[in-house]
Amino acid sequence: MVRIEVIGLEPPCRKCNELLTNAKNAVAEVGIEAEVVKLWVLSKEVRQKYGLPLSPALAIEGVLVAQGKVYSAERIAGLLRG
Repeated sequence: MVRIEVIGLEPPCRKCNELLTNAKNAVAEVGIEAEVVKLWVLSKEVRQKYGLPLSPALAIEGVLVAQGKVYSAERIAGLLRG
């Protein structure tokens, strides 16, 4: 199962919500089993793992692939396909 992390503010801003929705739509488009989770950018877990990424950020399998951008569902699907 692929782990996708959307990293953003709490409460979530419009861009964070949009990225989360796009990530879920990408998973459905590709048809893979994936866990899509929302993480708080200032949490200890995020700071230890990624430093302080620009929000919103997207990580796939522990690799930060986007910071400060809202990737479309199509672009995320492309990343998931490899």
